[in-house]
Amino acid sequence: MSTLTTPVRAPGATSGPTPVRRKSKAGWNLLGLLVFVTAGFPVYWMLNTAFKPAKDAIDPDPSVLPTGITLSNFSRALDIADFWGPVGRSLIVSLAVVLIGMVVGLLAALAISRFAFRGRKIVIVGILAVQMVPLVAMIIPVFLLLNDLGQYDRLTGLIITYLTFILPFTVWTLRGFIVNIPKELEEAAMVDGCSRTSAFIRVVFPLLAPGMVATSVYGFIQAWNEYLYALMLLSQKNQTATVWLGNFTTKHGTEYAPMMAGSTMMAVPIVVLFLLVQRKMAAGLTAGAVKG
Repeated sequence: MSTLTTPVRAPGATSGPTPVRRKSKAGWNLLGLLVFVTAGFPVYWMLNTAFKPAKDAIDPDPSVLPTGITLSNFSRALDIADFWGPVGRSLIVSLAVVLIGMVVGLLAALAISRFAFRGRKIVIVGILAVQMVPLVAMIIPVFLLLNDLGQYDRLTGLIITYLTFILPFTVWTLRGFIVNIPKELEEAAMVDGCSRTSAFIRVVFPLLAPGMVATSVYGFIQAWNEYLYALMLLSQKNQTATVWLGNFTTKHGTEYAPMMAGSTMMAVPIVVLFLLVQRKMAAGLTAGAVKG
């Protein structure tokens, strides 16, 4: 005959989370919700203004909730000035910066993280120091240099300029990803007969892909959203998408609804890019690959 036994609970033990833990969890959830609302409200307001009638966009007492939906702001944004030209130039500049930056940055990061050479620490400190220089402080020197090189008002000059402040971040970020990949993986591949280059391509490069994707997205966003240098180094006929938004501000005022519609259209490539690569934007795939 079997008997039912009641499990003995240690004195002071509880069957669920304590009130203190529940309050702490609720506090963190509230903080996360506050951060989400703070970061997401400008995006919501941009979309709300883009789809509302133009007269409601300049209402001194605007409504937080949508009062009406119209697509006339988007047609106005496309008619006020050439849209596809600036967008195409922004795509060319952003993609060129990403491709060149990734190739040069990957080689530089690999050299810094895998090879010991004289002056390596100086190079690392120099990369950090370059990132501390305000971009505004370099406008005049960059303008004079590009003018002497014949690159003023050219997309190639703008690409070179963007590389000067995107490359340091690219090198530093990729260096961090490469350092986290154990050298033993390369050494094991070389023992099996691979050369150093083959070991990097077959072993390190696939593991480095998430870091390269994350760095590329950052570089693309930086080049796509940059405004100051594009305004100073390009004429109106070669303007990029961010400078194109300035066409909505005239001596008669600012057309806020079409401007928000243009901003919404400009945000589409960034959103699409992020949706395509979000699965790749993860780090630490090699954690625990080599133990002990």
